[in-house]
Amino acid sequence: MELPFNLVDTALSSTHIDAIDALRAFFLLASCTILSVSILPDSLHSRFIPYGARTTSTADSQSSQSSPPASSDSSPAARALDYAAALTVPHSYFTQFYIASVLASVFWAAQLLCQGAVFQAFATRISPEHMQQSMSIQQVFLCWALMLIQGARRLYECNAFAKPSASRMWFVHWLVGLAFYLAVSVALWIEGAGALLSHKVILDDVKVTIAPSLRTFVCIPLFLIASGVQHDCHHYLFSLKKYTLPTHPIFRGIICPHYTAECVIYLSLALLGAPKGEVVNKSLLSALVFVVINLGVTAANTRQWYMRKFGVESVRERWNMIPLVY
Repeated sequence: MELPFNLVDTALSSTHIDAIDALRAFFLLASCTILSVSILPDSLHSRFIPYGARTTSTADSQSSQSSPPASSDSSPAARALDYAAALTVPHSYFTQFYIASVLASVFWAAQLLCQGAVFQAFATRISPEHMQQSMSIQQVFLCWALMLIQGARRLYECNAFAKPSASRMWFVHWLVGLAFYLAVSVALWIEGAGALLSHKVILDDVKVTIAPSLRTFVCIPLFLIASGVQHDCHHYLFSLKKYTLPTHPIFRGIICPHYTAECVIYLSLALLGAPKGEVVNKSLLSALVFVVINLGVTAANTRQWYMRKFGVESVRERWNMIPLVY
């Protein structure tokens, strides 16, 4: 494990930034980048933002595998953008996000239990101020277990609900997705580094020996309900004929209720992982900001796609993602 330790340690020491601050900055910077790109002129937005069924046509997606899209503007800049947009990967690569999530959960379980080298590389780069306000060990492993459940469920859904498709996505979407899930696997425990360093973790530490707090009593059911709703949404979408407008009751008020459920899942984790004296876990809250912005942009693209394919009236009475807000 010397190589991963050295890579992490070198990266953090060269930037002279606290590990927790660096993690939060990654989520927020990625969020700002996505938001900035989403408001670019349509010539750029249409090249890089939509993916899957939200692209203009399946035929266009298929042709992009072998050649860059043609541009009516023959300027060198336009041709360069076309070539960049043609660097795509199959949309089925979404499955890799959840493979990475599950593997990262297993990896960090081993690191935390053994206080391994990569854990030490992060933990020794955390400021004393952050160490003082620490999650409990029970909180760390509760959030870890819930994230493992989330990753495993989504991995199952990606395989069980998969349909043959020629859809593709820009390779940057794929890289950002992988980076997000790897970063979240760290955010789940990093604000508990103080407790983890001061106490040798044993299996008894993860046993439920006290009555759950009000926060736990509320947030765990919230996580499970949101997970169930998201699963039902994915199952329903899988049952539809290709490119059919969803008519299930849960889709009648919200265009992307499965995105709403995803936001609730990360909100529950941010609340469950709040260090003592804090209302919320700020690292997981930063991850939630990324989820809201990323899925919010995608939900807006979905609305536009539905409007083009099924007409404006088909989505007039529906919220994009968050009822009464967006």
